[in-house]
Amino acid sequence: MKKFAVILCGCGHLDGSEIHEATMTLLAIDKQDCTYTCFVPDLDQVQVMNHYICEVMDEKRNMLVEAARIARGDVHPISEYNPAAFDALMLPGGFGVAKNLFTYAFDGRDAKVNPDVERAIKDTYALKKPIGALCIAPVLVAKVLGNITITVGSDPATIADVEAMGATHIITQQTEVIADKQNMVFSTPCYMLPATIADIAESAGNLVASILENII
Repeated sequence: MKKFAVILCGCGHLDGSEIHEATMTLLAIDKQDCTYTCFVPDLDQVQVMNHYICEVMDEKRNMLVEAARIARGDVHPISEYNPAAFDALMLPGGFGVAKNLFTYAFDGRDAKVNPDVERAIKDTYALKKPIGALCIAPVLVAKVLGNITITVGSDPATIADVEAMGATHIITQQTEVIADKQNMVFSTPCYMLPATIADIAESAGNLVASILENII
């Protein structure tokens, strides 16, 4: 039974983890008879969004507390993540990834990465364990690792940023997975392209299956 670590960053696609992507990732892991543990920065979100009217709210919310909504309370501070205890690392997307895990939403290709998140990615990579990324999260992995191959779908501006970070981008259609087997990085576009929740479920399932096929 393989063990997956999953990094979340809140609850909601505008300011935290994208709920469909996070939930379908957990489901895909479970359907493969594997286990998952969710890790989250114990920090306030950069923004809190009203998801009904899509406007910033004047309040504070903690990423760990909010992500516990998705994981039914079973979350852990990311500072506790030990890659040696897991077989793979997963990063669902959501605009919160580009706000909370690194500052891409504000600083573009010059984004700064949360130190604990950077450590988690680098330490997992150093152990040659798979890293799976959905939606905007592949850009985060590219920012940290540089010379890898990923996909975010087909958005020209994001592709230009990815390439400026030193990564190679491959254009994909919905539900496709790009497997950079040399670097053990696996990515799929999800809501970076028009998608239904069924597409997200298929994408997450394909991503987890691809990772399991390549676990050493």
